[in-house]
Amino acid sequence: MKIAAVQHDIVWEDRDANFARLAPQVARAVGAGAELVLLTETFSTGFSMTPGIGEPEGGPSSEFLAAQAAEHGVWVAGTCPETDVEGELPYNTFVLAGPDGTAHRYRKLHPFADERTRFRSGTGPVTVEVGGLRITPFICYDLRFADVFWGAAPDTDVYLVPANWPSPRRHHWSALLQARAIENQAYVVGCNRVGTAGDGTEHAGDSHIVSPMGDLLATASGVETIVLADVDAAEVAATRDRFPFLGDRRHLADRKS
Repeated sequence: MKIAAVQHDIVWEDRDANFARLAPQVARAVGAGAELVLLTETFSTGFSMTPGIGEPEGGPSSEFLAAQAAEHGVWVAGTCPETDVEGELPYNTFVLAGPDGTAHRYRKLHPFADERTRFRSGTGPVTVEVGGLRITPFICYDLRFADVFWGAAPDTDVYLVPANWPSPRRHHWSALLQARAIENQAYVVGCNRVGTAGDGTEHAGDSHIVSPMGDLLATASGVETIVLADVDAAEVAATRDRFPFLGDRRHLADRKS
């Protein structure tokens, strides 16, 4: 499967403006052969803590993803602030919309800093099979918590990690994406935004697609662009056959318990 990460800027708290900007970028990714298109974390609002920024589950942001998936016959994903109960704080929700109208959701496990007071935490990882690939999404700050990646590794071929990762810690972002790929012998697709957020935070992009051996298959610097690469479940299986250390990690954990 060919996966594209759309590295884009975000108009602060303006869903309609972002939909208008992103629709042509999704189309370009599909035109380049992408079968799954990944947008950034909070692609429609920016990483906003404004009270009331949430939308109902199935609201305008997920409707945009679903419409793009249906129009182009591909899978389209990104995160948005969604609440499943009126009046409750939203989740930072990863929505994976399919061309057949299906939608899968993962809710960010690890809210970052002030996000803890404005968003609820999810309850656990979610893995979805798409086109023969086992896909597990995580979101931005989740990248720092190796244990959740480890736990999902036996059933994962590809991790998708949309983000609003700030420029001052850009080397952490790149290093951790490669580390998560190497230690779990899986592809990692990191899609980070560019530009300046409404709160003044700068973002450098550095979107990467990393192989199960930790090689950079595609990468981008600080401009709006698309990174694209083929991912193959057979390559994950072959890598794990050559270097079967995931089993050793489980055995050691069992021994300690």
